[in-house]
Amino acid sequence: MSEAKPYGTVLIKAAKIMDFLAEEPDQSLQEITAATKMTPSTTIKILDTLVLIGYVKKSEHKTYRLGSKLIRYANQRLEQIDLAEITLPYLEKLQQTIDETIHLGILSDNEILYINKLEAKYQTIRMSSKIGITRPLYSSAMGKAVLATFSQEEFDQYLAEHTLVPHTENTITNPLRLAKELKEIRHSEIAFDDEEVELDIFCVGASLEKDGKAIGAFSVSMPKYRLNDEKKQLIIQTILQTKKELEQLLNK
Repeated sequence: MSEAKPYGTVLIKAAKIMDFLAEEPDQSLQEITAATKMTPSTTIKILDTLVLIGYVKKSEHKTYRLGSKLIRYANQRLEQIDLAEITLPYLEKLQQTIDETIHLGILSDNEILYINKLEAKYQTIRMSSKIGITRPLYSSAMGKAVLATFSQEEFDQYLAEHTLVPHTENTITNPLRLAKELKEIRHSEIAFDDEEVELDIFCVGASLEKDGKAIGAFSVSMPKYRLNDEKKQLIIQTILQTKKELEQLLNK
């Protein structure tokens, strides 16, 4: 059986360059060419592309190092792993009290990126959400919890860059109404998604803050028919207690 061949040899060459720059930053074209054993013309073409997309940075002295975009991706991945591991015992404890779907998310490109999901253990109907999907800030419980931590300038910028598109008839698309709800969230520390992203789905969320900055959020999600006033109050109380415990740990 023949060995599978890689699809893109140029990607392998780009990886060689980035591997070299990870070990030896601030290298000249000649030094990179020698280390990677590629021709100068091939090396410069790949370097120019890597600079264009932000994976490599070229200095005024014509030396190269890894770019901030690539480093940001790596750091974000580490933050995801750390936050998922740190919060897991607390989210499992939350689920012992509330047998519904628990989500953990982080802010990514002005959306909430799901990085962990705990399925309900004893419920027949479960959420279709998956790790890796994103939800808008203005309509999801975790998103609104994070959006409520924005400064006025950050919120204005968010509105300028994002159209509040209705996902359901319940989605808030009026900026003034959204601003009013965010004010309530800052007071209560609890955010709701009442069939705003998906019909028949109700979510309760809260942000997780470290050093005064939101680094993520978590939520409880369920079919709305399973919700009543007593359960809603229990969810709110349990989420607030979980938020308090996690933020004490995160800010040690």
